[in-house]
Amino acid sequence: QVPHAPSQPLAGSESRRFTNKHSKKALKASLTLGILLGMFFVAWLPFFITNVAQAVCDCVPAGFFDVLTWLGYCNSTMNPIIYPLFMRDFKRAMGKFLPCCRRSAEPRPSAISLSMRNSNSGPRAATSLKNVL
Repeated sequence: QVPHAPSQPLAGSESRRFTNKHSKKALKASLTLGILLGMFFVAWLPFFITNVAQAVCDCVPAGFFDVLTWLGYCNSTMNPIIYPLFMRDFKRAMGKFLPCCRRSAEPRPSAISLSMRNSNSGPRAATSLKNVL
C-alpha cells in the first residue's frame, strides 16, 4: 500500500468541484436547449404535418390551417420570454438595451458619452494621402 499525501484529497475535491460546476452548466444548457426545441416542435410540427396533408388530400379546413399557422407564430413570441428565464447573459444584454429591464444599480450612459463613442472623435493619427500611399 502507498500512503496518501495530505495534498491528494484536496486535489481530488478541487477536481470534483470543477467537474461539478461544469456539469451543472452543461445540465442547465441542455435543459434550456431542450425547452426551446420542445416548444419549437410543439408549435410548428402540427403546421408542417397539416401542410403536407393539405398538399396530398386537400382535406384540411382553412380555419384549422390558420390556427396552426398562428400557433407557429406564437412560438416566436415565446422565445423572448424563455431566453431571459434561463440565460443570464441574455438577461444582461436585454438590460443594456431595454430601459424596462435595466437594474437600478446599473449606470445609464449619458447622451454625451454615447455620442462621443459613436462619433469616433477620439485621438487619431494624422492621415494624409502621402501617409496612405
